[in-house]
Amino acid sequence: MSRVVNRHHEAAYAGLGTFCKAPLALTPADLEGVDVAILGAPFDEGVSFRPGARFGPRAIRQACNFLWSPPARPHMHLGVDPFEVLDVVDYGDAECPPADLAGAHREVKARLTELLVAGVFPVVLGGDHSLAYPDVTAVVERYGKGNVGLIQFDTHTDTAPVEWGGPLSHASPMRRLVEEGHIRGEHFLQIGLHGYFPDPEDFDWARAAGMRWYSRYEIDRRGMTEVMDEVIATATAELPEHVFVSFDIDVFDDLYAPGTGSLESGGLTPREVFPALNRIFAELPVVGMDLVEVAPIYDRSDLTALLAHRVVLESLCGLALRRSGRRLPGRDST
Repeated sequence: MSRVVNRHHEAAYAGLGTFCKAPLALTPADLEGVDVAILGAPFDEGVSFRPGARFGPRAIRQACNFLWSPPARPHMHLGVDPFEVLDVVDYGDAECPPADLAGAHREVKARLTELLVAGVFPVVLGGDHSLAYPDVTAVVERYGKGNVGLIQFDTHTDTAPVEWGGPLSHASPMRRLVEEGHIRGEHFLQIGLHGYFPDPEDFDWARAAGMRWYSRYEIDRRGMTEVMDEVIATATAELPEHVFVSFDIDVFDDLYAPGTGSLESGGLTPREVFPALNRIFAELPVVGMDLVEVAPIYDRSDLTALLAHRVVLESLCGLALRRSGRRLPGRDST
């Protein structure tokens, strides 16, 4: 059960600004007995269009619309309260120096490694999507090359060879992970691709590397339930025993997530994504996640920050079901 830093029935908008009023942990010594830690990665030097994702971690933490926090009530459909099952802390932010993307990556990787060594499930809040490179390399160093699979929710593949002459941007992390041998291409599943990026040459490269994807258009044709049946079956049969989830908020239609730097209309809906996350975290051996590209300066009525907050909660609900040995409702026979 999670401890809290709020007074009894203190309003969610009052008091300290940790994620869902989880206690603040600042050093590895504070991680004893902890199941999940929220880690902020406030940088956006890797963006190729609109900046502002450095403000994402704070916005996501503050975007709690419960009457009080933590929720202290079960998910209406899943019947699980993640804060009753999991001991959740907020590990603060990595010290990401402005204008030093490589330095920010080093700091994030160092803090994430502390969590992994302590056996804590990391939830990393970005920040731009170049964050995936230090995140995943830290996980791979913990579990070994070839022993980690990756599920990516995104509008874009993020497989450009370079962006503006450099390899570190948010357009390139997935390609670097494959080319450097951290993740095998056949251990990559991408969900929600749509729009005009990447170029055909990048898709040719990804196909040759063995990467697989489910575009917005395939999801429209088949339905998310059928697609997720295939994702879960493929991941169970072919991905390694450790899975990392990288979630770019721009996978959502811009109606739901206007506060991001690289909008593409026609994306997924929360009604499609939330059950997918429930299944992934309940049915697969997920060892960590990141959530990136929330840029609150472009948001409307905190829609994007609230949605990102909910992405984390839906993921933790699935994880709580798995940790407590329970199945998703309606899937007891699977």
